[in-house]
Amino acid sequence: MRKRIVLWGTGVVGSMVLAEILRHPRFELVGVGVSNPAKVGKDAGDLCGAPKTGVLATNSVEELIAIRPDAVVHYGPTAAMADDNIAIIGAFLRAGIDVCSTAMTPWVWPGMDKLPALWRDPITDACAVGNASCFTTGIDPGFANDLFPMTLMGLCGEVQSVRASELLDYTDYEGDYEFEMGIGHPPEFTALLEHPDMLIMAWGATVPMIAAAAGIELDDITTTWEKWVTPDDRPSAKGVLEAGTVAAIRFTINGIYRGREVITLEHVNRIGLDAAPDWPAGTRDDVYRVDIVGSPSISQETSFRFTDGSARTPAVAGCLATGMRALNAVPAVNDLPAGWVTALDLPLIPGIGTIR
Repeated sequence: MRKRIVLWGTGVVGSMVLAEILRHPRFELVGVGVSNPAKVGKDAGDLCGAPKTGVLATNSVEELIAIRPDAVVHYGPTAAMADDNIAIIGAFLRAGIDVCSTAMTPWVWPGMDKLPALWRDPITDACAVGNASCFTTGIDPGFANDLFPMTLMGLCGEVQSVRASELLDYTDYEGDYEFEMGIGHPPEFTALLEHPDMLIMAWGATVPMIAAAAGIELDDITTTWEKWVTPDDRPSAKGVLEAGTVAAIRFTINGIYRGREVITLEHVNRIGLDAAPDWPAGTRDDVYRVDIVGSPSISQETSFRFTDGSARTPAVAGCLATGMRALNAVPAVNDLPAGWVTALDLPLIPGIGTIR
């Protein structure tokens, strides 16, 4: 049974998912929503490099609601544009349409203490009014920070600590990181995410989620932030990083339980694989890594690659995987009761229709 899908947002992630929907046997594209006025009226195929479809992009939420899709897959901006995300997603939910999104990373665990009520309550109310469900994977990507470590924890008799790490080279990455992470700025520049409360709220929701999954309540959540300054100019997809500026950052978000660090979310993001040589790296380039110390201890590395000859980078492959997690979750989200949906509410999502 095909699911009728409206896709909102045709940036890097949304345009790649759009192309996948058009050739997927279990999903039917019935509408495309865009915020960029220049894209209004364009054919969905033109927005993702595919043949024309007859489905034209619109910026009208009302038009898309009138189509009555089974779900909206939402690839809007980050929580920096929270008001826009809440307005658009809330409108679909109030109309009784389930939403699966990547945009609002704090929503991966809506019960997080640091999540502002004005970011939580409108969606809670919209779900109740429309009897609809809202699932957010996160863009960090959520599954690497929650689904992977929690799945591996289920193989252990005891877990003394669990660490989920993103270890990526951003040389060819064109996403946002300058203001958020301070890459490319002098070391005295204070990046947005360098503020502990902002870092925990923006990217730390998986830490209390893992704690809840393990049946514990954390005593505290702490952070660390480190910078590495390049001694030489470094090329990147966004231009040259000058010598004396930040070319790598490393941060952790740490769940503290009974006086010790038990859950750690770590990011190491570099411009150049030789940057910050003393910091963690994978056994391969550009990986997501889980390390569990316990009984047994487990290490797992996951890499995302394109093997189609397109030369798209591993970071972009990870973006596609993030987007597909939201799309492939639609049938399960449709079957769940109304309200917030987290990774703990979902069954196994094996990717129905992917083998063909």
